[in-house]
Amino acid sequence: MRIAVIGSNGQLGTDLMKALRNRHTAIGLTHQEIEVADYDSCQILKSHNPDIIINTAAFHKTDQCEEDPLKTFSVNAIGARNIAKISEEVGATTVFISTDYVFDGIKNTPYTENDQPNPINTYGISKLGGELYTQQNTKHYVIRTASLFGLAGASGKGGNFVETMISKAKKNEPINVVNDMWMSPTYTKDAAETIKKIIELKLPFGVYHVTNKGYCTWFQFAKEIFRLADLKPLITSIKTTQLQNKAARPAFSALTSIRLPKYDVGMKGWKEALWEYLEEKHHVRASNTW
Repeated sequence: MRIAVIGSNGQLGTDLMKALRNRHTAIGLTHQEIEVADYDSCQILKSHNPDIIINTAAFHKTDQCEEDPLKTFSVNAIGARNIAKISEEVGATTVFISTDYVFDGIKNTPYTENDQPNPINTYGISKLGGELYTQQNTKHYVIRTASLFGLAGASGKGGNFVETMISKAKKNEPINVVNDMWMSPTYTKDAAETIKKIIELKLPFGVYHVTNKGYCTWFQFAKEIFRLADLKPLITSIKTTQLQNKAARPAFSALTSIRLPKYDVGMKGWKEALWEYLEEKHHVRASNTW
């Protein structure tokens, strides 16, 4: 298959290119080559004649989204509309990467594909808009994932949470991490492999939750990073209210899939995934065990 990956040098896009290129023609498009918010710019996709278009492009700096809703919706919602429209014109399947932030966080058990979205910040609202626009192409997959960490690091964010924690620990900086916000840490390498399976198995179109199994707070995640990397920094748990964020965050946004197990598609636990990431980044010795 010919598969176009928009945002091919991003954290997830990089691993999608690696996962897809051994069996498919993977066409990578960076932000310099395509601006999803600009319909004319999206016309470049037609020249590649793709069977599938994966849209990983997003404006995801949550607090900045509150300050600039126009840019947020231009990229996350209108951008998704443009890609869905182009996909339909060339007969391609649209794959839209969405987020756990489409939920309000009051459920207190992991959200499934059947749960009703109810975003509480501009970023989440814009991504829900992107989901709805994507669904205008009948041939679509909406992939909700969360709390990504990958070898390439997040474009625009400078690394990821794991690297930030390790860097602070090695500099002996005091570390404060929230312990009342629950999520599903997800290794982009695992997410990319699962998205590849969804495509190759030609699973029924619709919404799928793609995260490593299990969930934890950001504080628990940080503690596990330090345990595996054998680091002993001074770390303090704090409440979300102490951060004074501009954007509200869902207190509990862990995801689980009730659809993927029906097709024998599963993902490993987040602790094992974290170990594999740390090993790949040479933060741990291979002789150790997670």
